[in-house]
Amino acid sequence: MNIDIKKLRENAIIPTRGSEYAAGYDLYACIEKSVTIKPHTTEKIGTGLAMSIPEGYFGAIFARSGLAAKQGLRPANCVGVADSDYRGEYIVALHNDTDSEKVIEPNDRIAQLVIMPFLSVEFCEVVELDETVRGVGGFGSTGK
Repeated sequence: MNIDIKKLRENAIIPTRGSEYAAGYDLYACIEKSVTIKPHTTEKIGTGLAMSIPEGYFGAIFARSGLAAKQGLRPANCVGVADSDYRGEYIVALHNDTDSEKVIEPNDRIAQLVIMPFLSVEFCEVVELDETVRGVGGFGSTGK
């Protein structure tokens, strides 16, 4: 699959994969200078890129495991959703979960993009739903 991508700024970096079988493509900070993220706050970090994702797919923006585990930084919305009709800049709202300031430098890898298919559905209102063994059992109802 080909994804059309446009550099909105000359210093933007095209997403890369860390290994041949990696599902995620690293997104890079396209910023002019360092950005400090204060404890328990969020800063929007641009990538300098816009994309045209094919119909029937979307771009899921996930945390980079190393950044989250080692630095305590993650996308503020946990998983970003970039719809196929979105043509603006891909911006990652990075949240600092720690008690110390964190610094994002130009060209740092800040998140990962996974292109995923989705099902388009129509919701049909009904009076009753079909019965199941589980029924209405919710949080913790199937075990520990």
